Amino acid sequence: MITRRTALGALAAPAVAALLPVRAAQARVSGRRELRELATRPGDPVAIAGDEDYWAVVQRAFTQDRSVLNLNNGGVSPAPAVVQEAQRRHLERANFAPPPVALWREQEPARERVRTRLAKAWGVDPEEIAITRNASESLQICQFGHDLSRGDEVLTTTQDYPRMLTTFRQRDRREGIALRQIKLPIPCEDPARIVKLFEEGITDRTRLILMSHIINITGQVLPVKEVVAMARTKNGGIPVIIDGAHAFAQIDYKIGDLGCDFYGVSLHKWLFAPHGTGLLYVRREKIKGLWPLMASAAENDGDIRKFEEIGTHPLAAKLAIAEALTFHESIGGVRKEARLRFLRDRWAKRLLSHPSGRVKLHTSLNPAFSCAIGTVQVEGIDSGKLSSWLWEKRGILTTAIKHDEFEGVRVTASVYTTLDEVDRFCEAMEHAIQHGLPEK
Repeated sequence: MITRRTALGALAAPAVAALLPVRAAQARVSGRRELRELATRPGDPVAIAGDEDYWAVVQRAFTQDRSVLNLNNGGVSPAPAVVQEAQRRHLERANFAPPPVALWREQEPARERVRTRLAKAWGVDPEEIAITRNASESLQICQFGHDLSRGDEVLTTTQDYPRMLTTFRQRDRREGIALRQIKLPIPCEDPARIVKLFEEGITDRTRLILMSHIINITGQVLPVKEVVAMARTKNGGIPVIIDGAHAFAQIDYKIGDLGCDFYGVSLHKWLFAPHGTGLLYVRREKIKGLWPLMASAAENDGDIRKFEEIGTHPLAAKLAIAEALTFHESIGGVRKEARLRFLRDRWAKRLLSHPSGRVKLHTSLNPAFSCAIGTVQVEGIDSGKLSSWLWEKRGILTTAIKHDEFEGVRVTASVYTTLDEVDRFCEAMEHAIQHGLPEK
């Protein structure tokens, strides 16, 4: 039966629906205005790190489900709403216009502008930057792209990323190269010692070195510039491949200042770019001698774009990197680094002060050697079970680390994480320390 109320509701529904896009657009404009204001707001970065009014603006920029707590941003981060919107807009364009026009005549040239902005922000030449799908692709280009002979050695650590170790082990099985690994202290606050350990691992057969800028399982910042300089004096100059997956946009630096020849990153971690975006830096004079993963014509040997030749693929995610870069610059690299460290210190120092004395941190709290990432262990509790309990019973996502040399729960908050959420994690950990984990 149609009543006056249902009739009026039916008449009002189209009007309300028509207003929704307008209101959404107004919200986007307001959000962009707030972010622009962040970029010009004065203040000491360390002081701003604890300014909750400032970070509330950043938190509102994300669409993260607040019924759960994501403390695994080191794995992959959500993108802000403006980045999601940009990716959606580029994807819609590719399906609205004839795809050959949109993809190859419009979006391929637009990628050059993204390349230029990334290069400028991280202090390198645009002709040294390739936009890839992730750090694994970037690093494997370098790992497979160097010519090695049977018996040649590559040097890395026992704490490097498993996929990268698998890459060298496959070359070992296929080509007979040798993988040598050194152990690093956990944690380490002596850069000279780390350089010395790498130096002692070099033999007359060492042809390549792989090292992380920030170790993914502990958050340890390594002295990559010093290791690169040392390696150049050995065996006629040993190339060093830097895994910067966690350093890029987590700590404030320029790739150009590191002196390295090869640097690979994921952009969907700390830059908050769309999932499936990465970057590869190759020093200009090294491009020609590095083979791409997928074949490229000989005339492209010296062109950084040879590393991007993967066939037809969507460009929406890569173009939306520009919006992620604008978002990052609105906050500022120094302020962002300070906030990430502020959040890490909040939970780490609280748990370390627990009266049980059972909490151990595998991450240095010295700002020179760490930032957002912290790995914590509770003696007497299996870290894998603890991480599972946090997620299944408390809705808190962390990463269980089970390494031959240590174990723990890796915690990576991000700029959208609130102080209440950090404290919620601490309360859950304190409950586990006091009461243990329930028997299944």
